[in-house]
Amino acid sequence: MRVKIEIEEGLEEEEVIIRCSHLNEEIVGLQNYISKQNNGKRCLALSDGGTDYYIPMEEIYFFETEGREIRAHTADRIFACTYKLYELEELLPGSFMRISKSSIVNMEYIYSITRNLTASSVVEFTGSNKRVLVSRAYYKALVERLHERKLGGSMQKDRLVENNRTLKAGI
Repeated sequence: MRVKIEIEEGLEEEEVIIRCSHLNEEIVGLQNYISKQNNGKRCLALSDGGTDYYIPMEEIYFFETEGREIRAHTADRIFACTYKLYELEELLPGSFMRISKSSIVNMEYIYSITRNLTASSVVEFTGSNKRVLVSRAYYKALVERLHERKLGGSMQKDRLVENNRTLKAGI
């Protein structure tokens, strides 16, 4: 593995880019480690009723579209978000995953998934009565990522790479 540091004056915020030929447990672990720096308190600027709040990413349960707006859900509140879902996918740490065209969830808070073979399945969260739908196209990848996270990263490398290809293909 090569490590390269580029100094760019005038940069508003530090940026770390990981370039790899394929996604594996080592790369995901590195991303998670980097994301947890600064005491793990990276915040997003969100708003509610004309007031701006700076909410740590770790407190966000999920994001979903409502009409043309993006909503960020915590255990007990809903905030407006100025980012688009594709922008959030780039900003958020590895504990977040897109589960439909209109939702991204924080896998750390998933309590249960009620499977529905003919329609979207329902995801429920720890410490909240909120629910969100996971589409059939993302269901398998979500379950595999949850198993991998809960089992301490024991998922086989090939399956992780396959999941990444599936997600990038938008399946």
